[in-house]
Amino acid sequence: MLSRASAPVAHLDRAQASDAWCGGFESRRVHFCKQYYVPVILRIRDDRSFIIWEGISVADNDNSGREMESRNFIEQFIDKDLEDGVYKEVCTRFPPEPNGYLHIGHAKSILLNYGLAQEYHGTFHMRFDDTNPTKEKEEYVDSIQEDIRWLGADWGSHLYFASDYFDGMYECALKLIRRGKAFVCDLTADQIREYRGTLTEPGRESPYRGRSIEENLDLFERMRSGEFEDGAKVLRAKIDMASPNINMRDPVIYRIAHMTHHRTGDKWCIYPMYDFAHPLEDAFEGITHSICTLEFEDHRPLYDWVVRECGFETPPRQIEFAKLYLTNVVTGKRYIKKLVEDKIVDGWDDPRLVSIAALRRRGFTPESIRMFMELCGISKSNSSVDYAMLEYCIREDLKLKKPRMMAVLDPLKLIIDNYPEGQKEDLPVVNNVENEELGSRTVPFCRELFIERDDFMEEPPRKYFRLYPGNEVRLMHAYFVKCTGYDKDADGNVTAVHCTYDPETKCGSGFEGRKVKGTIHWVSAPWAVPAEVHLYENIVDEEKGVYNDEDGSVNVNPNSLTVCRGCMLEPALAGAKPYDSFQFVRQGYFNVDCRDSKENALVFNRIVSLKSSYKLPK
Repeated sequence: MLSRASAPVAHLDRAQASDAWCGGFESRRVHFCKQYYVPVILRIRDDRSFIIWEGISVADNDNSGREMESRNFIEQFIDKDLEDGVYKEVCTRFPPEPNGYLHIGHAKSILLNYGLAQEYHGTFHMRFDDTNPTKEKEEYVDSIQEDIRWLGADWGSHLYFASDYFDGMYECALKLIRRGKAFVCDLTADQIREYRGTLTEPGRESPYRGRSIEENLDLFERMRSGEFEDGAKVLRAKIDMASPNINMRDPVIYRIAHMTHHRTGDKWCIYPMYDFAHPLEDAFEGITHSICTLEFEDHRPLYDWVVRECGFETPPRQIEFAKLYLTNVVTGKRYIKKLVEDKIVDGWDDPRLVSIAALRRRGFTPESIRMFMELCGISKSNSSVDYAMLEYCIREDLKLKKPRMMAVLDPLKLIIDNYPEGQKEDLPVVNNVENEELGSRTVPFCRELFIERDDFMEEPPRKYFRLYPGNEVRLMHAYFVKCTGYDKDADGNVTAVHCTYDPETKCGSGFEGRKVKGTIHWVSAPWAVPAEVHLYENIVDEEKGVYNDEDGSVNVNPNSLTVCRGCMLEPALAGAKPYDSFQFVRQGYFNVDCRDSKENALVFNRIVSLKSSYKLPK
């Protein structure tokens, strides 16, 4: 999806570009010279290019340079439907099954469906497709709602459950039986698969296909009353066993399952299959455009058959788009469940995962995810996106929003021998040099500080510009200091570095007498706030790939989590609350963990490092 293309480039300033993508899914307007290429590329700043939307088809405007509105293929379908009077207004939905936590791929569908409803001033529905009680839990219902609200999608009063329509679905099944369009079948699941045929061979009709309407009605009612065991009978649509589309070869539309449903209890022991229930749910709710992922393209004829044969005058229109695939990530629910059960991760929201709950816990923002989805665009072709692009988006979102604080993750004591004992200075520090609106703060400075252990070496290599015997560096926001010596313990480990400072070199004093090549950060020892910091790498061993070829398990990176204990933070971070995020200078962006962090025992998650080799395509 992020491949280069011979598309015209619209040169916009940041404000114009912001209007193009930061406003969510509003109509995207750009100036072209010659149009009809895809995708649209907006060149924003620093010569970096944003791919805004794929699948665009717009007319040539004769090099006039007048404003054109780019439309993706879904918008084009909707525009035509409205123009032709097929629908008077737009109604979309997001219909997850509550059998697990949502992941980054679901975010694309959520934002797309909600965005289309917003763009066309229509209605957005939230619906739980809870037709399979074997896998569904209230825990998942709650987590899904939380995730969607967090992303910014608002369903208002339009919260629905497929189980609310069980009576209506049952009546539709009866209607099909009475019309000779459905029959009760006694074949086992294995026999049904055997009879179905292959992609190159037609299927065989069930020996029970010729049952009378009266017999089918009787058997179906007895299925509902609980007379038969699980798997003893199913209700099948009567369509065409010779169809080139296997989904149309008399698919099962109801099965027996003596299970307690999380909402309907024991009222039902027969449950509709997804391919039957889903189009009916859309039709019952008045959904106009059923936007789904590409794997349902082959199911569209069945979708259309169900709503047509059940007598809906203005049925929904199904439109498919390509899924979002990220390289080297785990999204499969059964794989995540196994990681949780094996205690490789601490839950569905472990920050190393890409569930929406995990991204939120790690410190990603809804804005960064929306930006990411805009960059990925909408396409009819499956492709993969590098996880680094998601990291790019969170950096872009946070860099002007968050204060830049000092935190030492691997502390080493630094003693300024010529600084007066007992003296304290409150040094002024700008919170974000790129955004004056964030204001400033003061940090305490004194004789004893903490620096990063990596910022000192006894015998440095070439081009090492930090502290070593005889070298001078700047302490960020403070003074020049020169290393005069160091202390070691019995095992030869450096325990303290000794320096002298030059009072004339105070930051902000205008001193220009000499220059230093290195600047390091620090924290005052007496006022330092202890904390635990979690550093993350990809949970997948990227050299081996996501899945093990032998047993299908996840190839886990043993270094995916590094826990840094005894970290020292500047005192302004003492009051940080869960989900608060900051830039730690020279380290990256960090977020207070919502689960493990306590008032007097802070835990920070690294959201993302400061830099990456990833570049947006030009």
